[in-house]
Amino acid sequence: MRKLLLSSLLCLAFVLPAGAQHWSLTWEKINAAGPRLKQIGVLATRHSKDITASAWSVGCETLDRDYAVFDNYKDYLGGLGVKSARIQSGWAKCEQKKGKYDFKWLDEIVSGIRGQGVQPWMCLCYGNPLYGANKTLGSRIFTDKETMDAWLKYVEATVKRYKDVVTEWEIWNEPNLRDNAKHPEAYAALLLNTVETIKRIQPEAVIVGFGLSRMPVDFTSSVFEYLKERGKADILDYVSFHPYFENPDDAVPEIMALKECVESYDPTVKLFQGECGCPSILEWGHALRYYEWTEYSQAKWNARRMANDWTLGIRSSIFTLVDLQYPNMLQSFGLVRMNLLKKPVYRRPSYYGVRHMANVLDGSAIPAGMLDYKANSHREISVSSISDRDGKVYGMMLWFSDRIPDDGLDFDIVDITVNGIDLKDPVYLEIITGRVYELPKYYGRNINGNMKMGDLPLWDSPVMVIERSHVPRGDMARAAADKTTDVFN
Repeated sequence: MRKLLLSSLLCLAFVLPAGAQHWSLTWEKINAAGPRLKQIGVLATRHSKDITASAWSVGCETLDRDYAVFDNYKDYLGGLGVKSARIQSGWAKCEQKKGKYDFKWLDEIVSGIRGQGVQPWMCLCYGNPLYGANKTLGSRIFTDKETMDAWLKYVEATVKRYKDVVTEWEIWNEPNLRDNAKHPEAYAALLLNTVETIKRIQPEAVIVGFGLSRMPVDFTSSVFEYLKERGKADILDYVSFHPYFENPDDAVPEIMALKECVESYDPTVKLFQGECGCPSILEWGHALRYYEWTEYSQAKWNARRMANDWTLGIRSSIFTLVDLQYPNMLQSFGLVRMNLLKKPVYRRPSYYGVRHMANVLDGSAIPAGMLDYKANSHREISVSSISDRDGKVYGMMLWFSDRIPDDGLDFDIVDITVNGIDLKDPVYLEIITGRVYELPKYYGRNINGNMKMGDLPLWDSPVMVIERSHVPRGDMARAAADKTTDVFN
């Protein structure tokens, strides 16, 4: 019966007319909502090729295990406006006969990413069954000499092949899962050996370590102690981590604790939020599986994750660009919805939210810290200031941060006074839709260097109050054009 049902679904997929159009109902509904302000335009967005610098990244993971097909979705990568993408190197896929490496599949992905104006950063991770090392997430990190030697030969071959086009190497993915959490020395030895191999071939390489599941300070400290004892505590440029919290704002205290731990060993090492995202349905097999997510709450969650990371001055990568076809289920974390044939169906609202955030907060925007406020709302509000490279504050992000993002589309009306900001001609920008609204004078006025705003629409996703001159605006015709471009055949 199961085989019959699957065959029927596949047949249906193939008989759809070539020009069949698939619309996102959630996008149409979220586009129909919004604050009760006068819309004056939409955010003009740029392709990654047209953005010179950015701290934003997106996940293109699991291509080493064929859970997605890069050629099917690569055209939607550059449209986000991000400047880097995470991929996994795939030892087991590259070396299927001992000592023989086939990089053709990886060549095509690296070239395809770069062709979108995006720089790949490569995670060297997972074992190879040829050497008795499992290739799945959370599998035991090998320590025996035979497997380690084979691993280092593979790393050497990989770095030699891509050293002219890949500058950032991440070493392993979530090495603190399952039994590995009890053996930080195993990861520490792998990390040290791998870094030494990379640096021998590519001395200028940027090294991203850990790829932690959440932010375990004890595990991190144990690994650094191992490195310190060998005089190697300074071999990393970044410590990456994956802060999966139902409320993304709740991760901040643990992120700061991790930062303090890392800097106690080497103050030059930076944090990198290397993988984090949100499902769009109630899932049972992956992170954040204990909450009934929707495409609306997913969009809000991703925007808040990005807002928090940017405010903390941390590079950030959103997981993931597309849904992934795992052996047991079609995962729903994608910014782009995929079908069972691993082909795009439509962009989710979260795609647009990430695109708008990446476009507004590119390399020219600098986080200027959190701002104090007084408001008549019982809800907690995060207020983050935005400055240019000269230190002049020209805007702020505001969002309700006290609860898990929900799927509601209503805005609360808040009277708020924000301290320490003086905007001359602000407009209101809703991040998910990219709509720009007029902010009439009576909505905002400056009092002794503080900004008082009455009847300001807020919800549990970031909005921006930002100087008009700093918002690249498109005309109203783009709202209609978006409906046309959001079609996948």
